[in-house]
Amino acid sequence: MNRTLRITGIALAAVVVAGVTASLLVRDQIRRQRRNLFNPLAIRRIAALEHMARQEASVDHINLLRDFMRWEPRKLLRNRARAIVERMEREASQWEHPTGQLAS
Repeated sequence: MNRTLRITGIALAAVVVAGVTASLLVRDQIRRQRRNLFNPLAIRRIAALEHMARQEASVDHINLLRDFMRWEPRKLLRNRARAIVERMEREASQWEHPTGQLAS
């Protein structure tokens, strides 16, 4: 019984450590991709835009992409960002208001 409890505790601790590590890695990748959105290299900006395209809609993401569109010198990348913002705005318009009614 004591050995089983010890093995269970070690396994639980390993799962917690793995979860925390994965969470930190994901958070680091998100920060890195946001920084790359304003990178001098266009290829990194493209990669960052594609990363943002896979994200769920949020006010922070929409505002970040609007800032990017004002900053970005390349029309192709501005247009891609605009398409992502439009998709996120459509998703955001479907969110429920605190009153329980859908946004109009």
